[in-house]
Amino acid sequence: MINVTKTFFPPLDEYIVQLERIWKNQWLTNRGELVLELEKKIKDFLGVNSILITNNGTIPLQIAVKLLGNQGEIITTPFSYVATTASILWENSTPVFVDIHPEFLTIDETKIEAEITDKTTAILATHVFGNPCNIEYIEQLALKYGLKVIYDAAHCFGVTYLNKSIFEFGDISTCSFHATKLFHTGEGGAIFCNDNDLMHKIYYSHNFGHNGPLDFHGLGINGKISELQAAMGLATLPYIDYIIEERKNVVQYYTSNLDFTRLKKMTLRQNTTWNYSYYPIIFESETQLLKVQKVLNENNIFPRRYFYPSLNKVNYVEYSEMPISERISQTILCLPLSHELECNILEKIVSLINSNI
Repeated sequence: MINVTKTFFPPLDEYIVQLERIWKNQWLTNRGELVLELEKKIKDFLGVNSILITNNGTIPLQIAVKLLGNQGEIITTPFSYVATTASILWENSTPVFVDIHPEFLTIDETKIEAEITDKTTAILATHVFGNPCNIEYIEQLALKYGLKVIYDAAHCFGVTYLNKSIFEFGDISTCSFHATKLFHTGEGGAIFCNDNDLMHKIYYSHNFGHNGPLDFHGLGINGKISELQAAMGLATLPYIDYIIEERKNVVQYYTSNLDFTRLKKMTLRQNTTWNYSYYPIIFESETQLLKVQKVLNENNIFPRRYFYPSLNKVNYVEYSEMPISERISQTILCLPLSHELECNILEKIVSLINSNI
């Protein structure tokens, strides 16, 4: 079975070395030695100024919205994983959707200003499939109207934009370390923030609000990652360059061999160093997509419809028409992409697609 992705498992003996440290320390949670070491190593690898790793990738979004959304209207994209919109609603804010750019697939920055009202508090934009939003435009708008900027950068580990880590932009950026991601801790995530005062609030917000064992800075939840998760991260991080390079080879094969007279691919924004996190293709119609998906499934190949449906159509939001997002969500399919896709499998995938479009 060839799935849309394959989790990287580090060599078992190297993972066991990390587990032995946990047993020796007799420390499982509450920011132990492995968590602190992993934060430092990620910080050094990415070249970022600050990081707080968490128990999953959704908690960072919820904390960001809690601290910056102020239960107001948050302008966001309908083309993202459901956690983006769900986090806004979960924290009692209101998502205001803006349609996407048909080539970059990120929020159409030119349509944001028309949706800004006196209730708007923030912009929550997704770097879709690791492809950056128009950061300069968004941040100029935020400055003009006094808005906060949150970037859902779940797909962006290792991405740089304008020669800086993508996580260095915005008031808060978030990332996922889920098992399906390039770098993972099984379950996990991270928050990035360059404002020391805001980072202090983020820190205590992810630790029940604690200020020492008997005092509290304020309201908080439990977003702490365990030493067991950090052990997986420490065993995986040394292989991240290998993982990205192998995925790059797969991407280059698809790009060179798929028939793009009948298909479209995402346009990567200029000044981006990409991480080869996903390989989406866009069909001429949903009928064509479903035909190809059926043929691939019959051959034990399972791509995935990221992202479907368009989030403006989920049943717990008020519907507003988003024609581009709705069309893209109906016609986009992410092909299998991992560090372990052999040439014969790639040949089969490409052949089945090209002969059925």
